[in-house]
Amino acid sequence: MVDVAILLSVGRHPVSGRARRAPTDARALEMALGLPAVRRTALHAGDPASPALRDYLGMGLDRLTVLAMAHGCDPVEPLAAHLRSLSPGIVLTGNRAEGGEDSGMLPYRVAHTLGVAIVPDVVAITVEAGGGAAEVVQALARGQRRALRVALPFVATIHPAAPSARPSAFGPARRGRIDSVPVEAPPDAFLAACAARPWRDRPKRLTVGAPGSGGALDRLRAATEAKAGQGRLLVGPSPDEAALAIYECLQEQGVLPR
Repeated sequence: MVDVAILLSVGRHPVSGRARRAPTDARALEMALGLPAVRRTALHAGDPASPALRDYLGMGLDRLTVLAMAHGCDPVEPLAAHLRSLSPGIVLTGNRAEGGEDSGMLPYRVAHTLGVAIVPDVVAITVEAGGGAAEVVQALARGQRRALRVALPFVATIHPAAPSARPSAFGPARRGRIDSVPVEAPPDAFLAACAARPWRDRPKRLTVGAPGSGGALDRLRAATEAKAGQGRLLVGPSPDEAALAIYECLQEQGVLPR
């Protein structure tokens, strides 16, 4: 039987800012729950009193282990130390958190500390019968997919295109158990040097005399009205006439030199 560890973080709603389960972390948990004949261990580094942790329990977890640490601490070393004691074959995590630095580097740092391989952007995992390797499907650009065979142990980050997470049920969320484990974590020097503030859209400067800058109606017309075409209409041209028209059009648009 293969041990699977799922690293879960607390997300943040982009509009209200309220704590929630992180979308890709929830997809990682959904993938772990769909793996047959495995032992699952869910880990979170942070505040055990966060209400968002109950959303993960509502997906079907019996318990969740929280490495209790103060805000602003670096969770890499405590997570790596706890994972060494568990010795999981697969570590699943989201591709990026929604709080803190949001750099997406935590899975890579954990894999580097553990000395194991990392497979990014995974959308499906199948553990082989022998338990020594796993078949993974990796998401590539433009909707492409790549199948890989990866030897255990390894760390996998889950792509947003992975299967959606199931809804969180109220009953299992209340019955689930949160085990708090106090740990010592060093302060995050990089995060301490950063200044955090709410994001806001930067105002755009309007150039004096620009087309459509006289009023709201003029700007709306400039943005929506289509300009009249300046080309020629050819009906049933010969191949030479059509080729010459296309050539002149490409010259006018600057694609071909004059």
